[in-house]
Amino acid sequence: MSYRYMRIQGREKSYITKYPKGVFSLCWNLIRDSVLTECEKAMFISIDNWFKDNLPEPEPCVNHEKVIIFFKCESTEEMYEKLKPAIALLDKYGKAYDVVYTNFVGTIIYEDDWQVAVKVEDGKMV
Repeated sequence: MSYRYMRIQGREKSYITKYPKGVFSLCWNLIRDSVLTECEKAMFISIDNWFKDNLPEPEPCVNHEKVIIFFKCESTEEMYEKLKPAIALLDKYGKAYDVVYTNFVGTIIYEDDWQVAVKVEDGKMV
């Protein structure tokens, strides 16, 4: 079976969307909580910067709308490789996460070649 979308998400919910936090939020929380070493922090920030430099930031995210992001599986391979060191940080520090593959994401309100933004209300995709 092939899937269209993929998301790496934690088991703790975002206070904004009430949906499980994504991999970037999980890693930023490790920085906020002073868990990472300076080297690990610099490495994650370089990953975050790579994504900012190479993928468009979805307009709904810029506008702080209640959305979650899924990567498109057909163009995820390079992004997943870039995220592996960040995922290793989650493993190292015992932050539970799930890699979710699906064909059903609800209402897509933004789409580009690599990702989609999906509307979320009360912790559920609309």
